[in-house]
Amino acid sequence: MSESRLWDEVDAYFTGHLAPEDEALAAARRESDAAGLPQVNVTAGQGKLLQLLARIQGARTILEIGTLGGYSTIWLARALPADGRLVTLEYSARHAEVAVRNIARAGLDPLVDVRVGPALESLPKLADENPAPFDLVFIDADRRNDPHYLEWALRLTSTGSLIVLDNVVRGGRVADADDTAAELLGIRAAVELIGSHPRLSGTAVQTVGPKGYDGFALARVLP
Repeated sequence: MSESRLWDEVDAYFTGHLAPEDEALAAARRESDAAGLPQVNVTAGQGKLLQLLARIQGARTILEIGTLGGYSTIWLARALPADGRLVTLEYSARHAEVAVRNIARAGLDPLVDVRVGPALESLPKLADENPAPFDLVFIDADRRNDPHYLEWALRLTSTGSLIVLDNVVRGGRVADADDTAAELLGIRAAVELIGSHPRLSGTAVQTVGPKGYDGFALARVLP
């Protein structure tokens, strides 16, 4: 058995027992695929991890940068209390339309605010609204801007908030100094910022599965 096939089978085993999809989540994936959206949403296991992190955090407010079809948004929003709030930022109006339908089908539209446009334009507007600090921030957008998203996440959170940065391994390319693709430069800058910033304590975890070899960084905001 190939290594990648083994990864898939192990992931399917854990997903089946620990993170089975219901119809709303399955429909979100189907609708996203039918609309031609990139098949880069988190896996069910990763979505369940995000949900657990939000619940452990006791999150009442969540910021997501990168909505795509709303699959991860559904996992996260389900961790919120009835009066919680999730703001999710999506660059593509077409993707956002799909996400809005998927979120509504899951019955979560009262909790979720989908905002369309470049995140680096949406974030200053969000900050101007002076929202309550976000308890959890999930960054899953264009990697070249990861350090900028991380800096905004710091502005929009407070002590004890959690920041999750997805897709930081990229098949191991993150450690290849000769690979200077813009996305990798962005990831490295964000990881190095987590490591050096006095208000952040973080780590990174490598993952394997249906999405191949990748991983995520996790940081907690310090006083």
